[in-house]
Amino acid sequence: MSEHNDFHRISRLPPYVFEEVNKLKLELRRGGADIIDFGMGNPDLTPPKHIVDKLCETVSKPNVHRYSTSRGIPGLRRACAAYYQRRFGVELDPNSEVVATLGSKEGFANLAQAITAPGDLVLVPEPSYPIHAYGFVIAGAALRQIPAHDPEAYLRGLHDAAASSTPPPRAAVVCYPSNPTAQTATLDFYREVVELAKRFDLMILSDLAYAELYFEEKPPSIFEIGGAKDVAVETISLSKMYSMAGWRVGFAVGNQRMIAALARVKSYLDYGAFTPIQVAACAALNGPQDYLDEMRATYRRRRDVLIETFGDAGWDIPPPAATMFCWAKLPPALEHLGSLEFARRLMIESQVAVSPGVGFGPAGEGYVRLALVENRQRIRQAARNLKEFLKAPGAKAAE
Repeated sequence: MSEHNDFHRISRLPPYVFEEVNKLKLELRRGGADIIDFGMGNPDLTPPKHIVDKLCETVSKPNVHRYSTSRGIPGLRRACAAYYQRRFGVELDPNSEVVATLGSKEGFANLAQAITAPGDLVLVPEPSYPIHAYGFVIAGAALRQIPAHDPEAYLRGLHDAAASSTPPPRAAVVCYPSNPTAQTATLDFYREVVELAKRFDLMILSDLAYAELYFEEKPPSIFEIGGAKDVAVETISLSKMYSMAGWRVGFAVGNQRMIAALARVKSYLDYGAFTPIQVAACAALNGPQDYLDEMRATYRRRRDVLIETFGDAGWDIPPPAATMFCWAKLPPALEHLGSLEFARRLMIESQVAVSPGVGFGPAGEGYVRLALVENRQRIRQAARNLKEFLKAPGAKAAE
C-alpha cells in the first residue's frame, strides 16, 4: 500500500514545511547544538500565579474528574461574554453566542467542518496561518487564496473574488492582528468586510487570537461593527493572553446559527477541556488583568532588542505593531536561497531557528517569521551568530 495516497483528505494536504525545519532542529540538538529558537509561536512565559493556584485547588476536588461539556461550562461562557463586554463593548449571549473550544485552532477547524460542504468555495488570506486554509481543505472545500500582505490589498482581493468567483464563495477568513505578517486592521476595515459579506451572502470567520498582544492601538473585534453578528463568527484564545498555550482554551463567538452548528459538531467529537482547566480559565478572565500589561511589556522589550541587534548585524526587520512575531524579508544577499533553504542554512551555520515564509503559503516566499519567545540575552546571542553568518553570504550559500 502506498503511504497515504489512498487517503483522500490527506492527499489534498501539501507537505508540512515546518516539519522539515523541526526535524533539522531535533537533529542538531541531538548533536549538541544550542539552537536559539524563534521558529514556533510557543510562549515561554508562565501564567499568573492565581490561575495556576485555581487549577491546583480545583483538581483536588473529587467531583471534577468526570466528563465535562463540549460547549464549555456555563461559568466559562459567561466569563468570555464578560470579557467581550469589558474589552470591546460587545454584548454576547453566553448560552447561544459563545462556545468554549480547545484553543482557537480546534474551534476554527471544527467550524470549517460545521459550515462548509464539499465543493464550497472559501476565500482565505495568503500568507496565512495554515489552519485558515487547510481546515477548510480537510472539510472538503475549495480555496481561493487572496494576497494579504496588507489589509487594504486583502480587502480589494476579497471584493474582486466575491464578485467574480464561480461558484460564488460561501465564506471568507480574516485574521488581524495577522499571523504571520503581524499586520493590524481598523474598524473601517471590519465595516467594509461586514458590508461585503452582506452584499455577497458570505459568512465571515475572524481569527482574533492576538487580541491582547499589541504595542500600539488596541486591536478591535469585528463585532464592534453593527450587524456583524448577522454574518460572522470570531475565534479567540487564552494561549497568548495568559501564556496558557498548552492548556488549550479558546472560544468561538458570534452568529447564533454558526455557533449552534459548531456546538453540534463538537458534541460528537469531544467532551470539552478538563473541568479544572475551564475553572482556572474563568479565574484568568474574571481575575486581575495586570498580567496583560506585563506580558505586553516583555514582548515589546524583546521586539525592540531584536530589531536593534539584528539591524546592527546587517538584517533590517520591520517592527511589528502587534502579535509575538516579526515578519521579515530575507537579507538581500541571500534572497536567492528562498525561505526554506535560508532557514536551513541559518540554523546549521548560526544555530538560529526561524519559520520559512513559504510554510504560510506561496505568497510567503521571500520572508521568514521570527517568534519573540527567547529572552533578551538569547536574542543578543542570536544577533552575534547572525552577524558572522552574514559576513560571507556568498560563500555560505555555495557550500
